[in-house]
Amino acid sequence: MARFTFKLPDIGEGISEAEIVAWHVAVGDRVEEDQQIADMMTDKATVEMESPVSGVVVELAGEVGDQVSIGAALVVIETDADAGSGEVIAAPPTDAQAETAEQYEAENPGVEEAQILPGTGRGTASEAGGGGGEPQAVPPIAVPEHAAQTKAPVEAPLHHPADGPPPRAGEELKVLASPAVRARARDLGIDLATVKTDGERVRHADLDAYLRYGSAQGYHAPQTSRARPDEPVRVIGMRRRIAENMAASKRAIPHFTYVDEIDVTALEAMRADLNDHRGARPKLTMLPLLIAAICRTIPDFPMLNARYDDEAGVVTRAGSIHLGMATQTDAGLMVPVIRDAQDRNVWQLATEIGRLAEAARTGKATSAELSGSTLTITSLGPLGGIATTPVINRPEVAIIGPNRIIERPVFTGRGDEIRRAKLMNLSISCDHRVVDGWDAASFVQALKRYLETPVLLFAD
Repeated sequence: MARFTFKLPDIGEGISEAEIVAWHVAVGDRVEEDQQIADMMTDKATVEMESPVSGVVVELAGEVGDQVSIGAALVVIETDADAGSGEVIAAPPTDAQAETAEQYEAENPGVEEAQILPGTGRGTASEAGGGGGEPQAVPPIAVPEHAAQTKAPVEAPLHHPADGPPPRAGEELKVLASPAVRARARDLGIDLATVKTDGERVRHADLDAYLRYGSAQGYHAPQTSRARPDEPVRVIGMRRRIAENMAASKRAIPHFTYVDEIDVTALEAMRADLNDHRGARPKLTMLPLLIAAICRTIPDFPMLNARYDDEAGVVTRAGSIHLGMATQTDAGLMVPVIRDAQDRNVWQLATEIGRLAEAARTGKATSAELSGSTLTITSLGPLGGIATTPVINRPEVAIIGPNRIIERPVFTGRGDEIRRAKLMNLSISCDHRVVDGWDAASFVQALKRYLETPVLLFAD
């Protein structure tokens, strides 16, 4: 018996670690060479890890959700062969292979060995009152510039001594490949006998090379194009109104956007605790807590909760906070309004958010519920990205955009001590005719205090 340590390979330029999003094996399981063992997620894609050897799993790096550094041990396997102890690091995919794999995953979301997992942000777009969108069409696979300099693979062997005696005349030759590779080839319509390889069996990289080289090497790639005729779509109804409002806003308002990072570790812990003891009350997302913090902060920054009549040259500071909530619907982006948000507690805010979002999506929101906002918040939930530069909902003078929550290590400030933290970037776009950069930054810093010390939200 011998033990092999399979280390996490370099799976992308600039990637220092990856998250375990799925284990396909457990300690004690027997695995075969090329068998899928784990799915690792980077900030760019989900990558399938395959076992380089056959044997029994004796150690796993961690649990789903844990981060593993590049080059760190991922799996320890006890092999049958007396090959001596060693460390195996899988060869990292080339840029072209990674590109092809991502395209394949995007076009085949149901294939077991190429699953694309959702983002790691908390909540959903519907919970956050934000929008999303349909997936975009995947472009044809591009041939990288260095492809012509890459050595073309050789023919895949049709028989190996380990498979037993060679086939007799008239018998069909069997191409060596793992079940996962066979399934992918079948879905792509590729005959494995036509795929070339530089090893003893066809691997995923060989399928990628098959697609990459195409007819330049005498191959005939499967017909996977999803092109369709151009389709003119008239911009009418709600979509036209949105277009006009956004264009008017960008033409008339000199926008600027300020972004800061907020540690929401304590806020998320408090949210989880409140949900555990909510009883019959609605489940809290991040949004009602953020709105409660905004309502606590706005009294010291009344110029942000205002409407600007640029024709009359008058800015009206609102006495109440009528908070617009950008909501994606089938008809387009709508902004239902939470009236007198400052008078509602977090549970009441959660109830009103759910009611208004449902009314907007089902087309039942009234005109009064879709007008009169004094400040707007917009969120894309787990799609929120690193930062946003939202467009102001004219005639308001500011719009707030929380971004996706991510978890990463941070220094505590006590020497080299590091802790796990949940961090969120917060964006605010302002009308520079009314709000100065100093005011926007000061507002976000004050808001940050409530979000990072959430007990203050419930103080008198």
